[in-house]
Amino acid sequence: MAEHVIETKAPEREFDRPTDRDLGFGPAVTAQAGPRFLNRDGTFNVGRDGVSFFTSLNPYHTLLTMSWTRFLSLVLLLYFLSNVVFGAVYASLGGDALVDATGTMSNLLLRGFFFSVQTFATIGYGTLHPVGVLPNLLVTVESYYSLIANALITGVVFARFARPTAKIVFSEVAVIAPYQDITAFMFRLVNGRSNQLIEVKAQVIFARFVNENGKRVRKFDLLSLERRSVTFFPLTWTVVHPIDEGSPLWGCTKADLRATDAEFLILLTAEDETFAATVHQRSSYKADEIRFGNKFVSIYNNEPGEPVSIDVRRLSKIEGRERQE
Repeated sequence: MAEHVIETKAPEREFDRPTDRDLGFGPAVTAQAGPRFLNRDGTFNVGRDGVSFFTSLNPYHTLLTMSWTRFLSLVLLLYFLSNVVFGAVYASLGGDALVDATGTMSNLLLRGFFFSVQTFATIGYGTLHPVGVLPNLLVTVESYYSLIANALITGVVFARFARPTAKIVFSEVAVIAPYQDITAFMFRLVNGRSNQLIEVKAQVIFARFVNENGKRVRKFDLLSLERRSVTFFPLTWTVVHPIDEGSPLWGCTKADLRATDAEFLILLTAEDETFAATVHQRSSYKADEIRFGNKFVSIYNNEPGEPVSIDVRRLSKIEGRERQE
């Protein structure tokens, strides 16, 4: 009986396929020099022109992702403008349409504005009240508007609080320093919040220009790490890439990193124990943010007999003299 031999193709390794090597930026972008791909806060340093305003408009996403200061300012502006508009309409109906029982508010615009505030917030002191069909119809319209506005704002506020996000603080600099019998590329990180993160995983991608077949192209290498994940993340984690003969950083100097426009792209994923959801954090390091020969100072507070603790203020502190190469 003839034996059937099934040929299997070896699985492709990460970044083996040309389509994987640009990480989604596209070959036209990766082929040209320019500013960093990733800003230190994790945002992508790219722009898009030619997209219409209404195509890119996503109010819900914008309200979820903007800062709390901008969000609360926007809500305050909406509240103020809504009452100004309704107050002006009330004032346009005349003094007999909106009666002030105290007789102390003669200015129709102020009377209309404050009555709108009381209607919008369902306060209703009773000193200001509408008289006639049109004013009461306007009160009905504003009551319906305030009902919808308050419901939408409440929903967005709840979604902002419920949306899981990470606040991982990276060291301001990375170092290439002695590590065991060789050297290593290292940076540190801590959790900036009091929530618990588990199964924290790191990817470090080394991007730089190289000459291939007479062309200057940008190459991406996924760096091997001493450990790619930590199960618990209560204190700090120093991410280490050992620089051995198989490392693309073997023999690199700071001048080499600058000449090749090198950038270290960092991607972290973790499980937020509170929300039982996956969160992400990104950052990057350029050549000027890497110190050669320095090493990080100890971040631990070594007090005998006390619980283990760290001083986050020492996260980015280094010691030793940097090698100028």
